[in-house]
Amino acid sequence: MPEVLVLNSNYEPLNVCSLRRALSLMLLGKAEVLQGRDNPIFTANGTMEAPSVLKMRYMVKRPMPQLRLSRHAVLARDNHTCQYCGSRGKDLTIDHVIPRWCGGPHTWDNLVACCRKCNLKKGDKTPQQAHMKLARPPKRPHFVPYLSLPLYLKAQNRDDWQMFLPFFSEFAVEAHKTHRAA
Repeated sequence: MPEVLVLNSNYEPLNVCSLRRALSLMLLGKAEVLQGRDNPIFTANGTMEAPSVLKMRYMVKRPMPQLRLSRHAVLARDNHTCQYCGSRGKDLTIDHVIPRWCGGPHTWDNLVACCRKCNLKKGDKTPQQAHMKLARPPKRPHFVPYLSLPLYLKAQNRDDWQMFLPFFSEFAVEAHKTHRAA
């Protein structure tokens, strides 16, 4: 089912919802279409514009969301690429650069995406002990989480949504590469 980007009344991204949910927001008068799709929706009363981007008619108050550390967020930050050998794929794990037994914390600065082969090779050693090198040092993204990090990166690949999403330079190159590969 097609997805719809939902913006707050101040144009801040709120969520991505299903087309069904977007239509109910429109019919209840809670949201208006900012950008439609090429194909309309046919109803008993005629046709209506199928939304791609909606804006709420009123301000939805919510606390500033926090960027949560999760497996999906680390994989998204590292663009689903092993930080040791550069292989891409779905079969990735999360590796503690400095192992937990050595006092390595469970933080953004110590976690990287890692393929199973490299994870087995590194084992419970530091990269130096295993004679392995990181492609880039891990760090906490400077991302303001209007949407979750994986959802934001997925949304960046939608041409019709890009102008409504905030720009974060640390993800611009990766999103552009992903978009060109698709």
